[in-house]
Amino acid sequence: MSDLLIKLFIKNNSENELKTREKYGTLSGITGIVCNIILCVFKFIIGTVTNSVSVTADAVNNLSDASSNVITIFGAKLAGKPVDDDHPFGHGRMEYISALIVSFFIFLMGFELGKNSIEKIMHPENVKFNIVSLIVLIVAILVKLWMAYFNNKLYKITNNVNMKAIKQDSLNDCIATGATLIALLISAFTPFKRADGIMGVIVAVVVIIAGVNIVKDIISNLLGKAPSPELVKEIEDIMLAEENIAGVHDLIVHDYGPGRIIASAHAEVPCSIDVIRLHDMIDNVEKRISKKLNIMMCIHMDPVVVDDEKINEYKRIITELVKEYDRSFSLHDFRVVEGKTHTNFIFDLVIPHQYKKENSTILKELRCKSKEKYPDINLVVTVEHSFV
Repeated sequence: MSDLLIKLFIKNNSENELKTREKYGTLSGITGIVCNIILCVFKFIIGTVTNSVSVTADAVNNLSDASSNVITIFGAKLAGKPVDDDHPFGHGRMEYISALIVSFFIFLMGFELGKNSIEKIMHPENVKFNIVSLIVLIVAILVKLWMAYFNNKLYKITNNVNMKAIKQDSLNDCIATGATLIALLISAFTPFKRADGIMGVIVAVVVIIAGVNIVKDIISNLLGKAPSPELVKEIEDIMLAEENIAGVHDLIVHDYGPGRIIASAHAEVPCSIDVIRLHDMIDNVEKRISKKLNIMMCIHMDPVVVDDEKINEYKRIITELVKEYDRSFSLHDFRVVEGKTHTNFIFDLVIPHQYKKENSTILKELRCKSKEKYPDINLVVTVEHSFV
């Protein structure tokens, strides 16, 4: 079924990635609207007939889900808009904003369901049970499981965060509908009439938790979260595969929405090679990254000494000193300036973001350790944090 829908909607594989991505978003939205409206109608009828607030609440939740699917479609359409003068990096972040709107719908519905369920606990009513209710709720769980599977499949293809949110929301709906089913059975076959309201509260909590998780994911993307370790490794591997790149540091990845990633990095290159030749080499590396990873890459050249035994020995000494202090530290842009009374080791020191000690304390302790072992060495250090 899933493959058939994809085949029917996504016919032209020759289209650009953004257009194809928009089609996947539209497919997810339309499929969700159809499934949720059907479920909403049937659940609302059964909830009214059986006088079950949890079933009716679940029906309203499906209607909310259908509204979310509409927003997903609009988000896909807006995210697919081409660049313009005001938005030179395109409109890809509309995917994140549309998912954020979906989360607000989820929050609103969760609080409303919780309020109605609490009233039901305080003023319980008899719940009518029939086999049709049981069948419809079981079918609803199966439909939502398929929707979760379908959107997970689309998410793996596109990495669209909206589809991840819808997948999770569908799984949460399975839990909520299961709770509704349990409440229906308890209320119908036991004297405990508050089960319906209690399960309604559980449904509301599940819905709100789903909203919180979605908000956390989306806010992280909008604020600019760190790139995945896999992407960082791919970029570094491509750069370091070039013979004349000795090291990579200060890698920064800017995410302007899926398919609109811009990255920059510093490449340590031999200072002895002609700059024109190095520039040509860097251009080729940038093109390879762009072609393989679909990233707009900008590489800055840092000329360093790589074939001087004395400099290399100095670098080994200071690297060992830094690693003895803390193995999570690293250094780059190492240079040496020799004088009559002392030798300056100049470098950038990279420390973890959450490191507890102050930078001034770290530098003081490192310099003390250096003076104990190498009295004639003076450390000139710039402390920084990694962007990845």
